Amino acid sequence: MSDELKYHRILLKLGGESLAGPGGFGIDPLQAEEVAARIREVRSLGVDVAIVIGAGNLWRGKTGMDRGMDRATADYMGMLGTVMNALALMDAMERNGLIVRVQSAIQMQAVAEPYIRRRAIRHLEKGRVVIFGGGTGNPHFSTDTAAALRAVEIGAEVVIKATKVDGVYDCDPVKNPNAVKFDTITFMDAINRRLEVMDTTALTLCMENELPILVLNLWQPDALRLALTGGKVGTLVMG
Repeated sequence: MSDELKYHRILLKLGGESLAGPGGFGIDPLQAEEVAARIREVRSLGVDVAIVIGAGNLWRGKTGMDRGMDRATADYMGMLGTVMNALALMDAMERNGLIVRVQSAIQMQAVAEPYIRRRAIRHLEKGRVVIFGGGTGNPHFSTDTAAALRAVEIGAEVVIKATKVDGVYDCDPVKNPNAVKFDTITFMDAINRRLEVMDTTALTLCMENELPILVLNLWQPDALRLALTGGKVGTLVMG
């Protein structure tokens, strides 16, 4: 393991859209392979990698709730979607030469291990990538919160939120070309400004456990490698 690494164990938070095709929905095997190649590069540095992935490419609970669907039912459907994404990503990573385990907070023994904290840590110690599916296993909690919770549980040194934007801005950079990017920002500033870093529950959990969040563009060449070797990339939320 390299002494030059800034972080030795990370929790990578991916949106379901990272696996989607051009339309933003479904699972595109080519996209999954692209993500897998980036994760392989991280593993080659000797970094322990755990992943939480969302399900926005398959199901958005708000769509159902807008039509009167029960919130818990909508959330459980989303959790099942995260397991589908986890399996797709696992397959792509295994074809890229990585050893992967999927653990689900909702038990489905035919396709995934149940989430067991000590087993997850042991997998990481053995050099395996662990994908956490099923969110927290409870409705009313987002995959952002699941990422923060799992990161704390496995002793990750940072949560890396991989997006299509190169950091955190004071407003939407797509809508406002004059948006200002933050290099660093405190948890309280992110919460008070209502910046869309992660939801408030996730931010608070990270703040209470002094766990930094790094927001970066997953598709920017070498962004993950630079983040792990101390390069200047993305926005760091801490303090």
